[in-house]
Amino acid sequence: MARRSFHRCVIASAFLMISCMLVAGRDAAAGPKSPEPKSKAESSMDRIAESFVKLALAVGEHDSLYVDAYFGPEAWREQAKKEKMPLEEIRNAATPLIAELERLDASREEEPLRLRRTFLIKQLESLAARASMLEGTKLAFDEESNALYDAVAPRSDERRFRESLGRIDSLVPPGEGTLLDRLERFKKDLVIPKDRLDAVFAAAIAEARRRTKEHIDLPEDESFTVEYVTGQPWGAYNWYQGANRSVIQINTDFPTYIDAPIGLACHEGYPGHHVQNVLFEQGLVKDRGWIEFVVSPLFSPLSPINEGGANFGIEVAFPGESRLAFERDVLYPLAGIDTTKAEAYYAIRKLLREVHYAENEAARRYLDGEITAEEAAQYLSSNALMSLERARRLVTFFDRYRSYVITYNVGYDLVKDYVERRGGTADRSDKRWEELRELISYPRVASELK
Repeated sequence: MARRSFHRCVIASAFLMISCMLVAGRDAAAGPKSPEPKSKAESSMDRIAESFVKLALAVGEHDSLYVDAYFGPEAWREQAKKEKMPLEEIRNAATPLIAELERLDASREEEPLRLRRTFLIKQLESLAARASMLEGTKLAFDEESNALYDAVAPRSDERRFRESLGRIDSLVPPGEGTLLDRLERFKKDLVIPKDRLDAVFAAAIAEARRRTKEHIDLPEDESFTVEYVTGQPWGAYNWYQGANRSVIQINTDFPTYIDAPIGLACHEGYPGHHVQNVLFEQGLVKDRGWIEFVVSPLFSPLSPINEGGANFGIEVAFPGESRLAFERDVLYPLAGIDTTKAEAYYAIRKLLREVHYAENEAARRYLDGEITAEEAAQYLSSNALMSLERARRLVTFFDRYRSYVITYNVGYDLVKDYVERRGGTADRSDKRWEELRELISYPRVASELK
């Protein structure tokens, strides 16, 4: 996001210099300009936004997962801890706020304010739904994802998975065992040694940042630190700290393959979650005073855009064959990995994306009680080519985060389709960046991208 611009007087002649001084003198005499008065709609949204932040913090007192990031007034957080508002009161407080927003006429407001109104409605509805779930309300998988994320994953025909697996089978070297067995043997030489992880990730992050900063203006002081952790159900996580800083944790429970650094550098960092948070803090909180964005609920109608945008951002930052070239020419050597398999592995990875929707199907069937946890792991192993160990870990992710799993691939499709409909096609790189930057700078919810 562009920083606020300031007019400069460029001295081309003595006359111009004097003119600039006279204008500056008149401006100084007149005193500082008063901010334009806010419309009734914006003032109402400001008040409701503050209430939303406090309600989000109140939900967080019942649900340790709910508040993903907070950098607002510390007194509000302390108040939430002290009051420990009951869940029923939280829901009851959200209802009139939603009704007021629905009555609010924002039709004559600028587009950002119209987006803000829709976001606040959807976010408060999502908050109320989460509170209801914490009280014990049971929702079917699709009902839950719609209530929390404003999105529903399409049902996938398993014949499509089998067709994709057939194409992958043709690329994996023949040998004994199942396709998964053969793929695991093929990948065993592509694991980054632990003593080289830092160097490989540092190179991936630096390149992702360089490419992103060519298209998105970021504050000079933005940064993030990387930590390596174990014992988590996720592969990586961005913890935004506010003030343009993030902590990114990478789970090393399982082997880290050579394709992971670019994917995680982009998804968690540039142009993914770190950049998304920085743009919201700079453009919405600081420039516009939209207080609702000092808190980031994990369960939110923004989640499909955040996760989908972070996934799509990988191919925006590394379009075409440029990812393969950077991995093969820079990361493979840094990891001490032979580049012989680079092209084949890249082709296999592209096809593996086609079976990602198997994760949604496994989660839906498991959480709706149609299959057991072990049957869900077996389903993932067969249809998404995951080792049983990784598949079982993903099932623990389902247990903890439930329908959140849809935000990655449904969100990716929503974001990609939206950007490309607006001209950001693969052959127009600058336009692709422009549309992605615009999308992640404002609070659009999933249903608005369709």
